[in-house]
Amino acid sequence: MKRIGRRRAVKPAGVAAPDAARAPSSSRAERIEERLRGAPNRTWFFALLLVAGTVIVYSPVWHAGLIWDDSTFVVNNPLIRRADGLSRFWFSTEPVSYYPVTSSMLWLEWRLWGAAPLGYHLVNVLFHSLNALLLWRALKWLNVPGAGLAAALFAVHPVNVESVAWISERKNTLAMFFCLLSVLGYLRFDSGPRSSPLALGAVSDVQASSVSDHWRWYWLSLAAFVLALLSKTAVAPLPLLLLGHAWWRRGQLQHRDIARSVPFLLASVIVGCISHWFEAHRAIGSDFMPAESFWTRLAGAGWAAWFYLYKALLPFDLRPIYPRWELDAGQWYSWLPLLLFAVGALACWRYRAILGKGPVAALGYFLLMLLPVLGFLDINFMRFSLVADRWQYFAIIGPMAFGAAAMFPVHGLTDKRRSWTIAFGGAVLCLLGVLSYRQCGIYSDPLTFWRAALAGNADSAVAHNNLGTVLIERGQLEEAKAHFHRVLALDPDQAMAHYNLGGVLRQQGQVDQAIAQFQRAVEIAPRYARAQLNLGELQAVRGHLDEAIGHFQSALDIEPDDADAHNAVGIALLRKGQVDAALSHLQSAVQLKPAFAEAHSNLARALSQKGLLDAAITHLERAIELQPQQPEAYNNLANLLRQEGRLGEAVAHYQKALEIRPSYAMAHYNLGEVLQQMGERSDAVAQFQLALELRPDFAPARRALDKVTADAQRTSDSRVIP
Repeated sequence: MKRIGRRRAVKPAGVAAPDAARAPSSSRAERIEERLRGAPNRTWFFALLLVAGTVIVYSPVWHAGLIWDDSTFVVNNPLIRRADGLSRFWFSTEPVSYYPVTSSMLWLEWRLWGAAPLGYHLVNVLFHSLNALLLWRALKWLNVPGAGLAAALFAVHPVNVESVAWISERKNTLAMFFCLLSVLGYLRFDSGPRSSPLALGAVSDVQASSVSDHWRWYWLSLAAFVLALLSKTAVAPLPLLLLGHAWWRRGQLQHRDIARSVPFLLASVIVGCISHWFEAHRAIGSDFMPAESFWTRLAGAGWAAWFYLYKALLPFDLRPIYPRWELDAGQWYSWLPLLLFAVGALACWRYRAILGKGPVAALGYFLLMLLPVLGFLDINFMRFSLVADRWQYFAIIGPMAFGAAAMFPVHGLTDKRRSWTIAFGGAVLCLLGVLSYRQCGIYSDPLTFWRAALAGNADSAVAHNNLGTVLIERGQLEEAKAHFHRVLALDPDQAMAHYNLGGVLRQQGQVDQAIAQFQRAVEIAPRYARAQLNLGELQAVRGHLDEAIGHFQSALDIEPDDADAHNAVGIALLRKGQVDAALSHLQSAVQLKPAFAEAHSNLARALSQKGLLDAAITHLERAIELQPQQPEAYNNLANLLRQEGRLGEAVAHYQKALEIRPSYAMAHYNLGEVLQQMGERSDAVAQFQLALELRPDFAPARRALDKVTADAQRTSDSRVIP
């Protein structure tokens, strides 16, 4: 039976309760109402503060340049420059890596700011700021305590500098952006009808939407995930994390959770296989990759996991390239890190009833997002190091979220403890911000970057080699040679170092020594197209044209669209008198590389030998347009104009050549010839005399001067004879 108690009197509507009874509840209601009114304002303020802090920390990159593969991956990438590059990124095997969304975005940016690095850096910082905001909203949606602190830690953590300050790592920031959008969409779908996790205002329940509207979030999440995969496949473990979320929320996995994850898993497998093919056949190709057994890789995964966790907690001594570990799976201590990690993970699982699900979730997330870079898959960079700061851009969220949640427990803090916690969190953020600001300086320019790489890893062959190439560009040839010799001391079979050393020796005029280095590079790597090309050019200098053409053809067999090789073989064929064959190669060179001034000049030379003067003049004018400070082009154009009888124009171009190079003896001689032809004997004599002053053994100028002097004596021309 129901217990019947005394019924309360119902207060008539509109009748106020006594003040004494109303005051406490009214005061509490007012405080709640005030808090709700202020929540959107505080939320927007925090969002602006988060973005502003990120921008300030990364402000040094506004003045940063291009480093390492920024030139080849972005500004000098032929596919980015080509009008049809977009389709080639998506539907061809030409790209080195299959990141079509990232490449397409860079293709569009190239049309906005070209080779200027500022625009690319600003977009990278923008995406990183957006990622911090999206992470904050995702953690808030999951009711993770300290979500704002976790997002701020992610925003200013020094480990992330490599992903943000390095233009080529747009892959990371863009993939993270789409990945977090996918997570937010899935959370919205999995939570049923509720306000959007993207809303920056207060969260409130709304009426249930239709089934189609509800599933729309699922398909949007899947689409965002595919875009993330096509930006960088490192986000492939996300489907496993979605299953982990289902376990977190409901304490078990249901059939519907597994069914919903299947399309995500299929997308990961398909895009992952495509990306792996590109990495194996285009990025790595025939390059040497250390052949390590599965057991060595498994042991190394434990070392890598601890390394990333250590750098997440203590981000000091960050290096562009860490020394490569050499592990021996047969030694017991090689397995110790993996064993300790396994024991820690089992302890978190065994005592989850006491510790809660947080440690399990954070550790599981951390390991799953590291899975693609723990060494089980061959990655080109792993030739140099098994770890890199940028590889934990996705995984570092786990430790950040767990640390922030530990500082703000669910049961709350006293006001005093909360103040101390906020102060401590602020101090940590300031310290990390300062470290990140300083770390950004490493990425300011290639010289600074490679010197920093060597400061942290003195035996890095790739750092020595690339620093040497930078020094070549700066004209510091002897210092560059020292670095290439250091590379060869570390690895005598480093073909690129032999090639670069050969380039230095060539610039120093040591042709025989340079040929020896290029030959060694070709012996080590027969399909090294640039080494074949340079070897051919030096053989042509020595007059061995047939041998040179053989090397040029080898370069073209490797890279059929190499404009430099087409130009080189065209010049050699011209020297052999094979004008028609030379024309074919030189035309290919200018078609493949329309802004190739030297090829235009050489094509003009071949056309003039065929008697096609108008076409030759057109190409020489194009060469001058591309490189206005080339006196040879002006001289050659003047010669063609002279053949067409356009003597006044020829004189103007000879004078332009001499304006650029006053010591150009041939141009003085040619100008004298034209002036004599125009009847300007005294001016012609002056030009012949200047040519002989510059080159006393210049026989044509001597004969021309003698002839014009003799003619003047016969005609008693006082303008020529003093």
